[in-house]
Amino acid sequence: MRDRRAFVAGAAAVLAAGQARAAGAVTVFAAASLQEALTEAGAAWTAGSGTPVRFSFGASSALARQIDQGAPADLFLSADEDWMDWLATRRRIVPASRRDLLSNRLVLIAPRGSRTTLRIAPGMPLARALGGGRLAVADPTAVPAGKYAKAALTALGVWSQAASRLLPADNVRTALAWVARGEAPLGIVYATDAKAEPRVRVVGLFPAASHPPIRYPGAVIAASRNGGAPALLDFLQGSRAAAVFRRHGFGVPARPA
Repeated sequence: MRDRRAFVAGAAAVLAAGQARAAGAVTVFAAASLQEALTEAGAAWTAGSGTPVRFSFGASSALARQIDQGAPADLFLSADEDWMDWLATRRRIVPASRRDLLSNRLVLIAPRGSRTTLRIAPGMPLARALGGGRLAVADPTAVPAGKYAKAALTALGVWSQAASRLLPADNVRTALAWVARGEAPLGIVYATDAKAEPRVRVVGLFPAASHPPIRYPGAVIAASRNGGAPALLDFLQGSRAAAVFRRHGFGVPARPA
């Protein structure tokens, strides 16, 4: 059933992308965690350029595979460098266009009304905090947020507590929704996800040194012939977009003078 849902979602994304390209819009495949901020930044670019933007949000892993299979995207914004590297080795992106756009942090969350407390530290009693429930995370075998979560829990020496208690999701926003609805007592998501969902609260912030740096690279797709794609990517690296991203909680790297 999950494979069927993934196939239907992927087919819908490809169809929407094709329709957008036919209309002259710039089609952006982007990590699910970027949804609110990137939609707002895209609207600002459209207001100034007159060119519409169409987004397909999902797990970076799933989107990268769709692009590799020929999905008609113009830009790709990944939640980690690995999936951008993967596309680069397949010559699916324009190497010179690639740049790091944003950064993020990893947090442990609970439902807003939960009284659970847990200090994020080596050897923390994660299993006890979960009680009879499971830990909502993006799939740690492929999805960036899940991979960061596994790295952090491993560094803190508690992966063995968590491995058999996971509730793996197809993307980080699904994990966020499970915690928001009370279907999981705890979850690991990006700080920006927690900020976007009022039904959850942050239990703790994972040390930055416990996992690889969370960076969001962007690049133009090699097969794209849409002249608006490089212009949109330039805009996303500019000061107007930076203000939008900061308001949504993302880190913005210092730009060259």
